Amino acid sequence: MTRLRFTLLIGALLAGLLVSMTFAVMVGSVGITPSIIWEVLFSKIGLPVEATASKAQNIIIWEIRLPRIILAAIVGAALAISGAAIQALVRNPIADPYILGVSSGASVGATMVILLGAFSFLGTYALSFAAFLGAILAVVIVFLLARVNGRTSVIRLLLAGIAISMVFSAITNFMLMTSKQQGGIQAVMHWMLGSLAGAKWSTIGIPFFTFLLVFLLLLLNYRQLNALLLGEELATTLGINLDRFRIFIILVVSLLTGVVVASSGSIGFVGLIIPHLVRMIVGSNYKFVLPISALMGAVFLVWADMVARMAIAPEEMPIGIITAVCGGPFFIWMLRRRRYSFGDGE
Repeated sequence: MTRLRFTLLIGALLAGLLVSMTFAVMVGSVGITPSIIWEVLFSKIGLPVEATASKAQNIIIWEIRLPRIILAAIVGAALAISGAAIQALVRNPIADPYILGVSSGASVGATMVILLGAFSFLGTYALSFAAFLGAILAVVIVFLLARVNGRTSVIRLLLAGIAISMVFSAITNFMLMTSKQQGGIQAVMHWMLGSLAGAKWSTIGIPFFTFLLVFLLLLLNYRQLNALLLGEELATTLGINLDRFRIFIILVVSLLTGVVVASSGSIGFVGLIIPHLVRMIVGSNYKFVLPISALMGAVFLVWADMVARMAIAPEEMPIGIITAVCGGPFFIWMLRRRRYSFGDGE
């Protein structure tokens, strides 16, 4: 891919993300014009503008809609780059960020808070903390099971991830089955399908800076990710310490995915389909795949969240249903394409 084409694509996606976020702020039970949105935004960052927005419009835009839409963009970008990194790690086109048990571990933590009142002393942060703790615990167990004689096998990693996901899912289901709190059960199911309804400015900082850190770390190691696609033998001949690099990828992806799941619940298919779509457009060079995946993931989830808010208004549909409805057919179509194979950019 040429540098000019890459620059144009980045510019188009950035413009698309900006337009998508503006449109997403406009949509809702209270209609708001773009001029009011940008007026409120400029006034909040200290730029001199003529104040025409009402107090209610200020609150709706700044306190309710904008944090949610920014979190959607962060979560979409984070899941997309995590999926791209995991697919390179295991050289498997159907791998996603949840393959290490992150989602099922987070679900156990969230269920314990909602149904059993665990970590109640943390107040509004209890759910996020417990979900993150459960996600990291699952990854640690998977990693320890996959490590034999000081080495980490990709096959053992995948099998351990499947096994631990089943165990943690069984724990979650047991708590749901034995609970008599109908409202709590519904809240758990809603969380497990993904929701950005709880987004606030105070909850955006950690996901944003974690995403930024992991994105930069992965981008700095794009050559190693490219080498992983070529096979273990060639990667070793290029001087890459495979075991150490695998541990690095597992750690940073698990950290990012755990933080994201703690903020938004489990949102499927983003980390699975976006990297595929990107490779079809730009090829398999991770120097291009990572930034394009981040932007496409952000745009995709902003629109998915918008549809989730509008589909059954005034109720809200879990965003995971929207991503599954979009992602499932796309993935089936991709599998039916005879020319497509992992990493060839076709």
